[in-house]
Amino acid sequence: MARHQHRVRVEALAAQMALSAAEVKHLQVMRVRPGDTVQVFDGRGAAGEAELTHLDPFAATLRLLSRTETSSEYPQPVTLAIALLKGDKLSDVVRAGTELGVAHFQLLQTRYADVPDIGDNKLTRLRRIAEEAAKQSQRSVVPEIASPVPLAQFRSEGQLFYAHPGSPARLLDHLTWLSPLTLISGPEGGFSPEDLGWLGHAGAVPVTLGPRILRAETAPLALLGALAASGV
Repeated sequence: MARHQHRVRVEALAAQMALSAAEVKHLQVMRVRPGDTVQVFDGRGAAGEAELTHLDPFAATLRLLSRTETSSEYPQPVTLAIALLKGDKLSDVVRAGTELGVAHFQLLQTRYADVPDIGDNKLTRLRRIAEEAAKQSQRSVVPEIASPVPLAQFRSEGQLFYAHPGSPARLLDHLTWLSPLTLISGPEGGFSPEDLGWLGHAGAVPVTLGPRILRAETAPLALLGALAASGV
């Protein structure tokens, strides 16, 4: 039976590559040995296959064997801008959102957000979760996770949609893949009148998530699920 081929992240694809301490530990735990092949990716879209040429408790080196074309990304980058959530809800959204193709997460401070801000440790953990989810889902892109900004200071390019109960518009009826896409999802208490005013001024299109009221951690995944179901 063929052995499972592990994936590791490298700084950049090159003829010879060194691994970070975290990736060295991962290979040791998974009992990968010199001479084995692994999948490599740089987190920015490049991927390939490499041979492990050296491994000790502190270092590992790889020799690039080939580059591979990847087709797991959307035609345009997708940004998920999401209001801050408490507990592990953000972690769950980042993990699933990465699997569903998000290229960039923007955390938002809104009037009714569950928490006003998050610390550096939480942000670091979210970035680690995104990298792990990218490996698991065979993506060659690791999503960026940007520090929280007030909704009124958020700027985006291309198409802009936000989840809003009662809207008659459906995301896939308005979406094109001619420019970048940004999806905005609010907090548990919804968007405040001030938030809705800013969204309207920014040209954001409200879209429905169906007749049911979804929790704040479910709504963004419903938006992303619509994209995934489109088969693009």
